[in-house]
Amino acid sequence: MRIRSLGVIDDAVVELSPGFTAVTGETGAGKTMVVTSLGLLLGGRADPALVRIGAKAAVVEGRITVPEGTSAAVRAEEAGAELDDGALLISRTVSAEGRSRAHLGGRSVPVGLLSELADDLVAVHGQTDQQGLLKPARQRGALDRYAGDAVTVPLAKYTAAYRRLRAVTTEVDEITTRARERAQEADLLRFGLDEVAGVEPRAGEDTELAAEAERLGHAEALASAATSAHAALAGIPEDPEGVDATTLVAGAHRALEAVRSHDPALAALAERIGEIGILLGDVAGELAGYADDLDADPLRLAAVEERRAALTQLTRKYGSDIDGVLAWAEEGAARLTELEGDDDRLEELTAERDALRGELAGLAQALTDARHEAASRFAAAVTEELASLAMPHARVTIDITATEVPEDADGVPVDGRLVAYGPSGVDEVELLLAPHPGAPPRPIAKGASGGELSRVMLAVEVVFAGTDPVPTYLFDEVDAGVGGKAAVEIGRRLARLAKSAQVVVVTHLPQVAAFADRQLLVEKTNDGSVTRSGVLVLEGEDRVRELSRMLAGQEDSETARAHAEELLATARGDG
Repeated sequence: MRIRSLGVIDDAVVELSPGFTAVTGETGAGKTMVVTSLGLLLGGRADPALVRIGAKAAVVEGRITVPEGTSAAVRAEEAGAELDDGALLISRTVSAEGRSRAHLGGRSVPVGLLSELADDLVAVHGQTDQQGLLKPARQRGALDRYAGDAVTVPLAKYTAAYRRLRAVTTEVDEITTRARERAQEADLLRFGLDEVAGVEPRAGEDTELAAEAERLGHAEALASAATSAHAALAGIPEDPEGVDATTLVAGAHRALEAVRSHDPALAALAERIGEIGILLGDVAGELAGYADDLDADPLRLAAVEERRAALTQLTRKYGSDIDGVLAWAEEGAARLTELEGDDDRLEELTAERDALRGELAGLAQALTDARHEAASRFAAAVTEELASLAMPHARVTIDITATEVPEDADGVPVDGRLVAYGPSGVDEVELLLAPHPGAPPRPIAKGASGGELSRVMLAVEVVFAGTDPVPTYLFDEVDAGVGGKAAVEIGRRLARLAKSAQVVVVTHLPQVAAFADRQLLVEKTNDGSVTRSGVLVLEGEDRVRELSRMLAGQEDSETARAHAEELLATARGDG
Protein backbone atom coordinates (compact mmCIF):
# COMPACT_ATOMS: atom_id res chain seq x y z
CA MET A 1 0.00 0.00 0.00
CA ARG A 2 1.00 3.61 -0.57
CA ILE A 3 -0.42 6.07 1.94
CA ARG A 4 -0.35 9.84 1.44
CA SER A 5 -1.58 12.65 3.69
CA LEU A 6 -3.45 10.34 6.06
CA GLY A 7 -3.26 11.28 9.74
CA VAL A 8 0.37 11.62 10.79
CA ILE A 9 1.52 9.89 7.59
CA ASP A 10 2.81 12.28 4.94
CA ASP A 11 3.89 9.76 2.31
CA ALA A 12 4.75 6.14 3.05
CA VAL A 13 4.87 2.76 1.34
CA VAL A 14 3.86 -0.39 3.25
CA GLU A 15 5.18 -3.64 1.79
CA LEU A 16 3.47 -6.64 3.35
CA SER A 17 4.82 -10.17 3.48
CA PRO A 18 2.68 -12.93 1.93
CA GLY A 19 2.98 -14.62 5.33
CA PHE A 20 3.09 -12.87 8.71
CA THR A 21 3.80 -9.10 8.86
CA ALA A 22 4.13 -7.27 12.17
CA VAL A 23 3.78 -3.49 12.24
CA THR A 24 5.52 -1.86 15.21
CA GLY A 25 6.56 1.61 16.36
CA GLU A 26 6.28 3.95 19.28
CA THR A 27 2.88 5.09 20.51
CA GLY A 28 1.47 7.77 18.22
CA ALA A 29 3.83 6.92 15.38
CA GLY A 30 0.96 6.00 13.08
CA LYS A 31 0.78 2.21 13.31
CA THR A 32 -3.02 2.20 13.35
CA MET A 33 -3.02 4.19 10.10
CA VAL A 34 -2.18 0.86 8.44
CA VAL A 35 -5.53 -0.49 9.67
CA THR A 36 -7.29 2.74 8.70
CA SER A 37 -5.75 2.67 5.22
CA LEU A 38 -6.80 -0.90 4.61
CA GLY A 39 -10.28 -0.04 5.87
CA LEU A 40 -10.54 2.77 3.30
CA LEU A 41 -9.47 0.41 0.51
CA LEU A 42 -12.24 -1.93 1.62
CA GLY A 43 -14.97 0.70 1.43
CA GLY A 44 -14.80 2.00 4.99
CA ARG A 45 -16.34 5.33 6.01
CA ALA A 46 -14.47 8.37 4.71
CA ASP A 47 -13.78 10.76 7.60
CA PRO A 48 -12.39 14.13 6.48
CA ALA A 49 -10.73 14.41 9.89
CA LEU A 50 -8.27 11.73 8.67
CA VAL A 51 -6.83 14.09 6.06
CA ARG A 52 -3.47 15.45 7.16
CA ILE A 53 -3.62 19.12 8.19
CA GLY A 54 -2.66 21.32 5.26
CA ALA A 55 -3.33 18.64 2.61
CA LYS A 56 -6.18 18.78 0.10
CA ALA A 57 -6.88 15.05 0.22
CA ALA A 58 -5.73 11.74 1.65
CA VAL A 59 -4.94 8.99 -0.86
CA VAL A 60 -4.51 5.27 -0.25
CA GLU A 61 -3.46 2.95 -3.07
CA GLY A 62 -3.16 -0.81 -2.80
CA ARG A 63 -2.31 -3.83 -4.92
CA ILE A 64 -4.21 -6.96 -3.85
CA THR A 65 -3.62 -10.34 -5.43
CA VAL A 66 -6.95 -11.91 -6.43
CA PRO A 67 -6.98 -15.51 -7.77
CA GLU A 68 -8.71 -15.82 -11.13
CA GLY A 69 -12.25 -17.16 -10.99
CA THR A 70 -12.91 -16.17 -7.37
CA SER A 71 -16.10 -14.29 -6.57
CA ALA A 72 -14.09 -11.10 -5.93
CA ALA A 73 -12.36 -11.34 -9.32
CA VAL A 74 -15.64 -12.03 -11.13
CA ARG A 75 -17.43 -9.16 -9.39
CA ALA A 76 -14.57 -6.75 -10.15
CA GLU A 77 -14.50 -7.75 -13.83
CA GLU A 78 -18.29 -7.31 -14.05
CA ALA A 79 -17.74 -3.73 -12.88
CA GLY A 80 -15.26 -3.16 -15.70
CA ALA A 81 -12.09 -3.47 -13.63
CA GLU A 82 -9.00 -4.97 -15.22
CA LEU A 83 -6.69 -7.35 -13.35
CA ASP A 84 -3.00 -6.51 -13.57
CA ASP A 85 -1.16 -9.83 -13.73
CA GLY A 86 -3.58 -11.43 -11.28
CA ALA A 87 -3.84 -8.38 -9.01
CA LEU A 88 -6.40 -5.64 -8.45
CA LEU A 89 -5.21 -2.05 -8.16
CA ILE A 90 -7.44 -0.19 -5.70
CA SER A 91 -7.30 3.48 -4.76
CA ARG A 92 -9.37 5.62 -2.43
CA THR A 93 -9.26 9.40 -2.18
CA VAL A 94 -10.80 11.38 0.67
CA SER A 95 -10.87 15.16 0.31
CA ALA A 96 -10.61 17.59 3.21
CA GLU A 97 -14.22 18.59 2.41
CA GLY A 98 -15.40 15.01 2.91
CA ARG A 99 -15.83 13.92 -0.70
CA SER A 100 -14.71 10.38 -1.47
CA ARG A 101 -13.73 8.65 -4.72
CA ALA A 102 -12.83 5.03 -5.42
CA HIS A 103 -11.04 3.39 -8.34
CA LEU A 104 -10.82 -0.33 -9.00
CA GLY A 105 -8.65 -1.82 -11.73
CA GLY A 106 -8.40 1.50 -13.54
CA ARG A 107 -12.14 2.22 -13.38
CA SER A 108 -14.01 4.71 -11.23
CA VAL A 109 -16.48 2.70 -9.12
CA PRO A 110 -18.97 3.33 -6.29
CA VAL A 111 -17.43 3.00 -2.84
CA GLY A 112 -20.10 0.40 -2.10
CA LEU A 113 -18.45 -1.97 -4.57
CA LEU A 114 -15.30 -2.01 -2.45
CA SER A 115 -17.44 -2.99 0.53
CA GLU A 116 -18.92 -5.86 -1.52
CA LEU A 117 -15.44 -7.17 -2.25
CA ALA A 118 -14.22 -6.72 1.34
CA ASP A 119 -15.74 -9.91 2.77
CA ASP A 120 -13.94 -12.02 0.18
CA LEU A 121 -10.58 -10.24 0.45
CA VAL A 122 -9.70 -9.25 4.03
CA ALA A 123 -10.99 -10.03 7.51
CA VAL A 124 -10.26 -7.10 9.83
CA HIS A 125 -10.22 -7.66 13.59
CA GLY A 126 -9.67 -4.61 15.74
CA GLN A 127 -10.97 -2.72 18.74
CA THR A 128 -13.46 -0.73 16.64
CA ASP A 129 -13.61 -2.54 13.29
CA GLN A 130 -14.83 -6.11 13.24
CA GLN A 131 -15.80 -7.99 10.10
CA GLY A 132 -15.84 -11.58 8.89
CA LEU A 133 -16.90 -14.07 11.51
CA LEU A 134 -18.87 -11.54 13.56
CA LYS A 135 -21.58 -11.91 10.92
CA PRO A 136 -23.96 -14.82 11.68
CA ALA A 137 -24.17 -15.85 8.02
CA ARG A 138 -20.36 -16.12 7.86
CA GLN A 139 -20.35 -18.06 11.14
CA ARG A 140 -22.74 -20.64 9.71
CA GLY A 141 -20.79 -20.85 6.46
CA ALA A 142 -17.49 -21.27 8.29
CA LEU A 143 -18.97 -23.93 10.58
CA ASP A 144 -20.22 -25.81 7.51
CA ARG A 145 -16.75 -25.74 5.94
CA TYR A 146 -15.26 -26.86 9.26
CA ALA A 147 -17.70 -29.78 9.34
CA GLY A 148 -16.65 -30.91 5.85
CA ASP A 149 -18.55 -33.53 3.87
CA ALA A 150 -20.87 -34.26 6.79
CA VAL A 151 -22.55 -30.92 6.02
CA THR A 152 -21.56 -30.04 2.45
CA VAL A 153 -23.02 -33.24 0.93
CA PRO A 154 -26.55 -32.96 2.42
CA LEU A 155 -26.37 -29.15 2.01
CA ALA A 156 -25.90 -29.50 -1.75
CA LYS A 157 -28.95 -31.78 -1.95
CA TYR A 158 -30.91 -29.50 0.35
CA THR A 159 -30.11 -26.41 -1.73
CA ALA A 160 -31.28 -28.08 -4.95
CA ALA A 161 -34.52 -29.25 -3.31
CA TYR A 162 -35.04 -25.82 -1.73
CA ARG A 163 -34.77 -24.03 -5.09
CA ARG A 164 -37.24 -26.43 -6.69
CA LEU A 165 -39.64 -26.04 -3.74
CA ARG A 166 -39.53 -22.24 -4.05
CA ALA A 167 -40.34 -22.48 -7.76
CA VAL A 168 -43.20 -24.95 -7.17
CA THR A 169 -44.60 -22.90 -4.27
CA THR A 170 -44.53 -19.73 -6.37
CA GLU A 171 -46.45 -21.45 -9.16
CA VAL A 172 -49.01 -22.92 -6.74
CA ASP A 173 -49.55 -19.51 -5.14
CA GLU A 174 -49.96 -17.90 -8.53
CA ILE A 175 -52.53 -20.44 -9.69
CA THR A 176 -54.43 -20.29 -6.41
CA THR A 177 -54.46 -16.54 -5.79
CA ARG A 178 -55.18 -15.69 -9.42
CA ALA A 179 -57.91 -18.30 -9.98
CA ARG A 180 -60.60 -15.67 -10.69
CA GLU A 181 -58.36 -13.63 -12.99
CA ARG A 182 -57.29 -16.74 -14.85
CA ALA A 183 -60.95 -17.84 -15.31
CA GLN A 184 -61.80 -14.42 -16.72
CA GLU A 185 -58.79 -14.59 -19.01
CA ALA A 186 -59.92 -18.02 -20.26
CA ASP A 187 -63.44 -16.73 -21.01
CA LEU A 188 -62.08 -13.80 -23.02
CA LEU A 189 -59.79 -16.12 -24.96
CA ARG A 190 -62.65 -18.51 -25.79
CA PHE A 191 -64.82 -15.63 -27.03
CA GLY A 192 -62.04 -14.25 -29.20
CA LEU A 193 -61.04 -17.62 -30.62
CA ASP A 194 -64.69 -18.40 -31.43
CA GLU A 195 -65.01 -15.05 -33.17
CA VAL A 196 -61.91 -15.66 -35.28
CA ALA A 197 -62.99 -19.21 -36.08
CA GLY A 198 -66.43 -17.95 -37.20
CA VAL A 199 -64.86 -15.64 -39.78
CA GLU A 200 -62.21 -18.17 -40.90
CA PRO A 201 -59.72 -15.61 -42.26
CA ARG A 202 -56.90 -16.61 -44.58
CA ALA A 203 -53.38 -15.27 -44.36
CA GLY A 204 -53.08 -12.11 -46.48
CA GLU A 205 -56.80 -12.11 -47.29
CA ASP A 206 -57.33 -8.51 -46.18
CA THR A 207 -54.65 -7.28 -48.60
CA GLU A 208 -56.13 -9.27 -51.50
CA LEU A 209 -59.67 -8.01 -50.86
CA ALA A 210 -58.54 -4.39 -50.57
CA ALA A 211 -56.99 -4.62 -54.05
CA GLU A 212 -60.12 -6.29 -55.48
CA ALA A 213 -62.44 -3.69 -53.95
CA GLU A 214 -60.35 -0.90 -55.42
CA ARG A 215 -60.57 -2.53 -58.85
CA LEU A 216 -64.33 -3.23 -58.70
CA GLY A 217 -65.12 0.24 -57.44
CA HIS A 218 -63.50 1.83 -60.51
CA ALA A 219 -64.45 -0.80 -63.12
CA GLU A 220 -66.03 1.61 -65.61
CA ALA A 221 -63.10 4.05 -65.55
CA LEU A 222 -60.61 1.19 -65.88
CA ALA A 223 -62.54 -0.33 -68.84
CA SER A 224 -62.78 3.03 -70.62
CA ALA A 225 -59.08 3.71 -70.17
CA ALA A 226 -58.12 0.25 -71.41
CA THR A 227 -60.40 0.60 -74.52
CA SER A 228 -59.02 4.06 -75.38
CA ALA A 229 -55.45 2.87 -74.98
CA HIS A 230 -56.17 -0.17 -77.17
CA ALA A 231 -57.68 2.05 -79.89
CA ALA A 232 -54.65 4.35 -79.84
CA LEU A 233 -52.33 1.39 -80.24
CA ALA A 234 -54.29 -0.90 -82.64
CA GLY A 235 -57.04 1.28 -84.14
CA ILE A 236 -60.82 0.82 -84.34
CA PRO A 237 -62.30 -1.74 -86.82
CA GLU A 238 -65.21 0.62 -87.54
CA ASP A 239 -62.73 3.31 -88.72
CA PRO A 240 -60.31 1.66 -91.17
CA GLU A 241 -58.92 5.07 -92.19
CA GLY A 242 -58.01 6.02 -88.64
CA VAL A 243 -54.38 6.43 -87.63
CA ASP A 244 -52.98 4.22 -84.81
CA ALA A 245 -49.55 3.61 -83.31
CA THR A 246 -49.22 0.07 -84.64
CA THR A 247 -49.85 1.23 -88.24
CA LEU A 248 -47.45 4.13 -87.95
CA VAL A 249 -44.66 1.99 -86.47
CA ALA A 250 -45.23 -0.66 -89.15
CA GLY A 251 -44.86 2.02 -91.87
CA ALA A 252 -41.63 3.28 -90.31
CA HIS A 253 -40.29 -0.26 -90.17
CA ARG A 254 -41.08 -0.89 -93.86
CA ALA A 255 -39.40 2.35 -94.92
CA LEU A 256 -36.15 1.41 -93.16
CA GLU A 257 -36.25 -2.20 -94.28
CA ALA A 258 -36.21 -1.03 -97.91
CA VAL A 259 -32.78 0.61 -97.52
CA ARG A 260 -31.20 -1.23 -94.56
CA SER A 261 -28.68 -3.01 -96.78
CA HIS A 262 -26.94 0.27 -97.55
CA ASP A 263 -26.01 1.20 -93.96
CA PRO A 264 -25.51 -1.09 -90.94
CA ALA A 265 -26.47 1.73 -88.55
CA LEU A 266 -29.83 2.14 -90.23
CA ALA A 267 -30.28 -1.63 -90.20
CA ALA A 268 -29.85 -1.61 -86.42
CA LEU A 269 -32.51 1.07 -86.06
CA ALA A 270 -34.85 -0.97 -88.27
CA GLU A 271 -34.45 -3.94 -85.88
CA ARG A 272 -35.23 -1.80 -82.86
CA ILE A 273 -38.38 -0.39 -84.55
CA GLY A 274 -39.38 -3.95 -85.38
CA GLU A 275 -39.06 -4.84 -81.67
CA ILE A 276 -41.23 -1.81 -80.80
CA GLY A 277 -43.89 -3.04 -83.21
CA ILE A 278 -43.92 -6.46 -81.56
CA LEU A 279 -44.13 -4.89 -78.07
CA LEU A 280 -47.01 -2.64 -79.19
CA GLY A 281 -48.86 -5.66 -80.52
CA ASP A 282 -48.41 -7.54 -77.23
CA VAL A 283 -49.59 -4.60 -75.11
CA ALA A 284 -52.58 -4.00 -77.40
CA GLY A 285 -53.58 -7.65 -77.05
CA GLU A 286 -53.31 -7.55 -73.23
CA LEU A 287 -55.39 -4.36 -73.11
CA ALA A 288 -58.11 -6.03 -75.16
CA GLY A 289 -58.09 -9.04 -72.83
CA TYR A 290 -58.11 -6.82 -69.69
CA ALA A 291 -61.16 -4.92 -70.95
CA ASP A 292 -62.98 -8.15 -71.78
CA ASP A 293 -62.19 -9.77 -68.42
CA LEU A 294 -62.94 -6.76 -66.20
CA ASP A 295 -65.81 -7.63 -63.87
CA ALA A 296 -68.08 -4.72 -63.07
CA ASP A 297 -70.54 -6.87 -61.13
CA PRO A 298 -71.96 -4.74 -58.26
CA LEU A 299 -73.01 -7.90 -56.41
CA ARG A 300 -69.41 -9.05 -56.25
CA LEU A 301 -68.34 -5.62 -55.00
CA ALA A 302 -70.97 -5.79 -52.26
CA ALA A 303 -69.76 -9.26 -51.24
CA VAL A 304 -66.13 -8.07 -51.09
CA GLU A 305 -67.01 -5.07 -48.92
CA GLU A 306 -69.04 -7.26 -46.59
CA ARG A 307 -66.13 -9.66 -46.18
CA ARG A 308 -63.73 -6.77 -45.58
CA ALA A 309 -66.02 -5.44 -42.83
CA ALA A 310 -65.95 -8.83 -41.08
CA LEU A 311 -62.13 -8.92 -41.26
CA THR A 312 -61.92 -5.33 -39.95
CA GLN A 313 -63.86 -6.38 -36.85
CA LEU A 314 -61.11 -8.90 -36.15
CA THR A 315 -58.19 -6.54 -36.81
CA ARG A 316 -59.67 -3.93 -34.47
CA LYS A 317 -59.50 -6.41 -31.57
CA TYR A 318 -56.77 -8.92 -32.20
CA GLY A 319 -54.12 -7.58 -34.58
CA SER A 320 -52.99 -4.84 -36.92
CA ASP A 321 -53.75 -7.07 -39.91
CA ILE A 322 -55.11 -10.56 -40.61
CA ASP A 323 -51.66 -12.13 -40.25
CA GLY A 324 -51.48 -10.55 -36.77
CA VAL A 325 -54.95 -11.89 -35.96
CA LEU A 326 -53.92 -15.42 -36.93
CA ALA A 327 -50.76 -15.14 -34.80
CA TRP A 328 -52.86 -13.98 -31.82
CA ALA A 329 -55.23 -16.90 -32.32
CA GLU A 330 -52.33 -19.37 -32.28
CA GLU A 331 -50.88 -17.91 -29.09
CA GLY A 332 -54.34 -17.61 -27.52
CA ALA A 333 -55.12 -21.27 -28.19
CA ALA A 334 -51.88 -22.32 -26.48
CA ARG A 335 -52.57 -20.05 -23.48
CA LEU A 336 -56.15 -21.36 -23.20
CA THR A 337 -54.86 -24.93 -23.13
CA GLU A 338 -52.54 -23.92 -20.29
CA LEU A 339 -55.32 -22.20 -18.34
CA GLU A 340 -57.77 -25.06 -18.81
CA GLY A 341 -55.14 -27.44 -17.41
CA ASP A 342 -54.78 -25.45 -14.17
CA ASP A 343 -56.79 -27.84 -12.03
CA ASP A 344 -54.71 -30.85 -13.05
CA ARG A 345 -51.51 -28.79 -12.82
CA LEU A 346 -52.45 -27.52 -9.35
CA GLU A 347 -52.99 -31.06 -8.13
CA GLU A 348 -49.62 -32.17 -9.51
CA LEU A 349 -47.79 -29.17 -8.05
CA THR A 350 -49.40 -29.55 -4.64
CA ALA A 351 -48.32 -33.19 -4.47
CA GLU A 352 -44.78 -32.25 -5.54
CA ARG A 353 -44.65 -29.43 -2.97
CA ASP A 354 -45.66 -31.76 -0.14
CA ALA A 355 -43.07 -34.32 -1.25
CA LEU A 356 -40.34 -31.67 -1.42
CA ARG A 357 -41.18 -30.41 2.04
CA GLY A 358 -40.83 -33.93 3.36
CA GLU A 359 -37.49 -34.29 1.59
CA LEU A 360 -36.31 -30.92 2.96
CA ALA A 361 -37.30 -31.92 6.46
CA GLY A 362 -35.09 -35.01 6.29
CA LEU A 363 -32.15 -33.10 4.81
CA ALA A 364 -32.58 -30.24 7.30
CA GLN A 365 -32.49 -32.74 10.17
CA ALA A 366 -29.28 -34.23 8.78
CA LEU A 367 -27.76 -30.75 8.49
CA THR A 368 -28.75 -29.85 12.05
CA ASP A 369 -27.27 -33.05 13.46
CA ALA A 370 -24.00 -32.59 11.54
CA ARG A 371 -23.73 -28.94 12.60
CA HIS A 372 -24.29 -29.81 16.26
CA GLU A 373 -21.54 -32.43 16.11
CA ALA A 374 -19.11 -30.02 14.38
CA ALA A 375 -20.06 -27.19 16.75
CA SER A 376 -19.08 -29.27 19.78
CA ARG A 377 -15.64 -30.00 18.31
CA PHE A 378 -15.17 -26.41 17.22
CA ALA A 379 -16.17 -24.89 20.56
CA ALA A 380 -13.79 -27.18 22.42
CA ALA A 381 -10.92 -26.31 20.06
CA VAL A 382 -11.47 -22.54 20.38
CA THR A 383 -11.83 -22.76 24.16
CA GLU A 384 -8.51 -24.63 24.29
CA GLU A 385 -6.87 -21.93 22.15
CA LEU A 386 -8.18 -19.18 24.44
CA ALA A 387 -6.63 -20.88 27.48
CA SER A 388 -3.22 -20.23 25.88
CA LEU A 389 -4.11 -16.63 25.00
CA ALA A 390 -4.43 -15.28 28.56
CA MET A 391 -8.13 -16.16 28.73
CA PRO A 392 -7.92 -19.39 30.77
CA HIS A 393 -11.45 -19.21 32.09
CA ALA A 394 -13.19 -18.21 28.87
CA ARG A 395 -15.56 -20.66 27.26
CA VAL A 396 -16.88 -20.54 23.68
CA THR A 397 -20.05 -22.31 22.59
CA ILE A 398 -22.06 -22.32 19.39
CA ASP A 399 -25.78 -21.74 19.70
CA ILE A 400 -27.73 -23.51 16.96
CA THR A 401 -31.40 -22.63 16.96
CA ALA A 402 -34.42 -22.79 14.69
CA THR A 403 -37.41 -20.44 14.60
CA GLU A 404 -40.71 -22.18 15.28
CA VAL A 405 -43.65 -21.03 13.15
CA PRO A 406 -47.43 -21.49 13.52
CA GLU A 407 -49.10 -24.58 12.10
CA ASP A 408 -50.63 -22.67 9.19
CA ALA A 409 -47.32 -21.02 8.22
CA ASP A 410 -44.80 -22.10 5.60
CA GLY A 411 -42.34 -24.36 7.42
CA VAL A 412 -40.81 -27.83 7.60
CA PRO A 413 -41.05 -30.33 10.47
CA VAL A 414 -37.76 -30.85 12.32
CA ASP A 415 -37.46 -32.50 15.75
CA GLY A 416 -41.23 -32.57 16.05
CA ARG A 417 -41.60 -28.81 15.48
CA LEU A 418 -42.66 -26.80 12.45
CA VAL A 419 -39.78 -24.38 11.84
CA ALA A 420 -38.83 -21.69 9.35
CA TYR A 421 -36.38 -22.69 6.63
CA GLY A 422 -34.08 -20.93 4.19
CA PRO A 423 -31.56 -21.72 1.46
CA SER A 424 -29.03 -23.08 4.00
CA GLY A 425 -31.37 -25.08 6.19
CA VAL A 426 -33.35 -24.29 9.33
CA ASP A 427 -30.40 -23.46 11.59
CA GLU A 428 -29.40 -20.07 12.93
CA VAL A 429 -25.78 -20.28 14.07
CA GLU A 430 -24.15 -17.89 16.53
CA LEU A 431 -20.85 -17.98 18.39
CA LEU A 432 -21.23 -17.26 22.12
CA LEU A 433 -18.57 -16.35 24.68
CA ALA A 434 -18.57 -16.61 28.46
CA PRO A 435 -15.34 -14.70 29.34
CA HIS A 436 -15.19 -15.94 32.94
CA PRO A 437 -16.99 -18.41 35.22
CA GLY A 438 -20.47 -17.26 36.15
CA ALA A 439 -20.82 -15.00 33.10
CA PRO A 440 -23.71 -15.94 30.83
CA PRO A 441 -22.75 -16.86 27.25
CA ARG A 442 -23.30 -13.87 24.94
CA PRO A 443 -22.66 -13.24 21.23
CA ILE A 444 -18.92 -12.78 20.79
CA ALA A 445 -19.34 -9.17 19.61
CA LYS A 446 -21.01 -8.34 22.96
CA GLY A 447 -19.37 -10.79 25.35
CA ALA A 448 -15.80 -9.51 25.16
CA SER A 449 -13.86 -6.30 25.51
CA GLY A 450 -11.93 -4.95 22.52
CA GLY A 451 -8.68 -6.72 23.37
CA GLU A 452 -10.45 -9.93 24.34
CA LEU A 453 -12.49 -9.85 21.17
CA SER A 454 -9.38 -9.75 18.98
CA ARG A 455 -7.96 -12.74 20.85
CA VAL A 456 -11.25 -14.61 20.50
CA MET A 457 -11.23 -13.90 16.78
CA LEU A 458 -7.59 -15.02 16.56
CA ALA A 459 -8.51 -18.31 18.26
CA VAL A 460 -11.47 -18.73 15.91
CA GLU A 461 -9.37 -17.98 12.82
CA VAL A 462 -6.65 -20.42 13.91
CA VAL A 463 -9.22 -23.19 14.34
CA PHE A 464 -10.87 -22.29 11.05
CA ALA A 465 -7.56 -21.92 9.19
CA GLY A 466 -7.90 -23.51 5.78
CA THR A 467 -11.69 -23.56 5.84
CA ASP A 468 -12.46 -19.83 5.51
CA PRO A 469 -11.81 -18.48 2.01
CA VAL A 470 -10.65 -15.01 3.15
CA PRO A 471 -6.97 -14.77 2.05
CA THR A 472 -5.87 -11.94 4.37
CA TYR A 473 -6.36 -11.27 8.09
CA LEU A 474 -5.55 -8.02 9.86
CA PHE A 475 -5.42 -7.87 13.66
CA ASP A 476 -5.23 -4.61 15.61
CA GLU A 477 -4.66 -4.71 19.38
CA VAL A 478 -4.85 -8.51 19.36
CA ASP A 479 -2.37 -8.46 22.26
CA ALA A 480 -4.07 -5.80 24.38
CA GLY A 481 -3.73 -6.51 28.09
CA VAL A 482 -1.45 -9.55 27.80
CA GLY A 483 2.24 -10.21 28.13
CA GLY A 484 4.79 -12.83 29.01
CA LYS A 485 3.99 -16.42 28.03
CA ALA A 486 0.53 -15.50 26.73
CA ALA A 487 2.10 -13.00 24.33
CA VAL A 488 4.45 -15.69 23.02
CA GLU A 489 1.47 -17.98 22.45
CA ILE A 490 -0.31 -15.22 20.52
CA GLY A 491 2.73 -14.82 18.28
CA ARG A 492 2.99 -18.58 17.81
CA ARG A 493 -0.65 -18.85 16.77
CA LEU A 494 -0.44 -15.91 14.41
CA ALA A 495 2.51 -17.63 12.76
CA ARG A 496 0.48 -20.83 12.49
CA LEU A 497 -2.39 -18.95 10.84
CA ALA A 498 0.08 -17.34 8.43
CA LYS A 499 0.94 -20.75 7.00
CA SER A 500 -2.44 -20.81 5.21
CA ALA A 501 -3.18 -17.09 4.79
CA GLN A 502 -1.64 -13.62 4.83
CA VAL A 503 -1.59 -12.14 8.34
CA VAL A 504 -0.96 -8.48 9.25
CA VAL A 505 -0.71 -7.51 12.93
CA VAL A 506 -0.33 -4.09 14.53
CA THR A 507 1.40 -4.83 17.84
CA HIS A 508 3.37 -3.33 20.69
CA LEU A 509 4.57 -6.70 22.02
CA PRO A 510 8.02 -7.97 21.02
CA GLN A 511 6.91 -11.55 21.79
CA VAL A 512 4.40 -11.23 18.94
CA ALA A 513 6.61 -9.30 16.51
CA ALA A 514 9.42 -11.86 16.83
CA PHE A 515 7.27 -14.51 15.13
CA ALA A 516 6.65 -12.36 12.05
CA ASP A 517 8.15 -13.19 8.65
CA ARG A 518 8.57 -9.43 8.12
CA GLN A 519 8.65 -6.64 10.68
CA LEU A 520 7.80 -3.08 9.63
CA LEU A 521 8.76 -0.10 11.77
CA VAL A 522 6.64 3.03 11.53
CA GLU A 523 8.95 5.89 12.48
CA LYS A 524 8.24 9.60 12.77
CA THR A 525 10.59 12.35 11.63
CA ASN A 526 11.51 15.27 13.89
CA ASP A 527 8.56 17.31 12.58
CA GLY A 528 6.11 14.65 13.69
CA SER A 529 5.25 13.18 10.27
CA VAL A 530 5.79 9.78 8.70
CA THR A 531 7.50 10.06 5.31
CA ARG A 532 8.08 7.55 2.54
CA SER A 533 11.26 6.41 4.29
CA GLY A 534 9.46 6.29 7.61
CA VAL A 535 8.11 2.74 7.13
CA LEU A 536 11.15 0.52 7.31
CA VAL A 537 11.57 -3.21 6.75
CA LEU A 538 13.66 -4.37 9.69
CA GLU A 539 16.28 -7.05 9.20
CA GLY A 540 19.23 -8.37 11.16
CA GLU A 541 20.65 -5.93 13.68
CA ASP A 542 17.91 -3.35 13.08
CA ARG A 543 15.25 -5.86 14.04
CA VAL A 544 17.11 -6.83 17.22
CA ARG A 545 17.39 -3.12 18.16
CA GLU A 546 13.64 -2.56 17.67
CA LEU A 547 12.72 -5.65 19.68
CA SER A 548 15.06 -4.44 22.41
CA ARG A 549 13.31 -1.07 22.46
CA MET A 550 9.95 -2.81 22.68
CA LEU A 551 11.19 -5.01 25.55
CA ALA A 552 12.95 -2.46 27.72
CA GLY A 553 12.46 0.93 26.12
CA GLN A 554 16.23 0.96 25.53
CA GLU A 555 17.73 -0.03 22.19
CA ASP A 556 21.25 -0.59 23.55
CA SER A 557 20.45 -2.58 26.69
CA GLU A 558 22.54 -5.75 26.61
CA THR A 559 19.95 -7.62 28.65
CA ALA A 560 17.18 -6.52 26.30
CA ARG A 561 19.29 -7.43 23.26
CA ALA A 562 19.92 -10.90 24.64
CA HIS A 563 16.21 -11.35 25.32
CA ALA A 564 15.36 -10.08 21.81
CA GLU A 565 17.80 -12.54 20.21
CA GLU A 566 16.32 -15.31 22.36
CA LEU A 567 12.80 -14.41 21.17
CA LEU A 568 13.89 -14.50 17.52
CA ALA A 569 15.62 -17.84 18.06
CA THR A 570 12.48 -19.25 19.68
CA ALA A 571 10.32 -18.04 16.81
CA ARG A 572 12.68 -19.46 14.18
CA GLY A 573 12.80 -22.75 16.06
CA ASP A 574 9.00 -22.97 15.92
CA GLY A 575 9.06 -22.20 12.18
